[in-house]
Amino acid sequence: MFDPSLLGRLSFKLAMPDQAPLPAGRNWLGIAQERDAMLYVPSGLDTTAEVPLLVMFHGAGGFPEKVLPFLEHHAEQRRFLLLLPHSMLPTWDIVIGGNGPDLERLNAALTKVSSHFRIDPKHFGFAGFSDGGSYSLSTGISNGDLVSHVIVFSGGFMSVFVQQGTPRVFIAHGLVDEQLPIETSGRAHASKLKAAGYDVEYVEFNGRHIIHPPIVELAMDFFLMDKR
Repeated sequence: MFDPSLLGRLSFKLAMPDQAPLPAGRNWLGIAQERDAMLYVPSGLDTTAEVPLLVMFHGAGGFPEKVLPFLEHHAEQRRFLLLLPHSMLPTWDIVIGGNGPDLERLNAALTKVSSHFRIDPKHFGFAGFSDGGSYSLSTGISNGDLVSHVIVFSGGFMSVFVQQGTPRVFIAHGLVDEQLPIETSGRAHASKLKAAGYDVEYVEFNGRHIIHPPIVELAMDFFLMDKR
């Protein structure tokens, strides 16, 4: 039988937690001895209710602690869980050769989080920067029956073999991106997704290949718009 994971499909399913909530702050999930995933839990989180979850994928050569500072205070102030996976190689498997071990690790990380918290299916987002943005876009569109929001900060490409569901999509790209030209990445992705019927919010900013804090603020508004 053909393995759906080869098409980027997650096997993870939302479920009721069967373990106590993890403490506030930074928690390593223990799904691997090396290159583990981190979960940031905001203080004062109401763990009796469904909670938003945002998964943030780092860029090439990155790691959880590198992208955490851009989102940690948003998670704390706006009370959402922040999951930061770590690619098994210097960048994500889909960039190197196709879906594989990183998708398996993502399944494991999501299952671990779901065992401790009840995830809000209306606010379950994938986000990422650069190669992580490509991973977020590709995996989010492939699992749009599970993921409600897809956020792309300066992503380079979109590799989608199967489209499922209709997640809302936020794409931001710098006008003078020196690594991934805006014409062939941000603009092209937004145009293709809009033509396919997706609800897309597209933002261009006067900057290079960076995570731009004001754009992150807009993306968090996009993710949590109806949670205010």
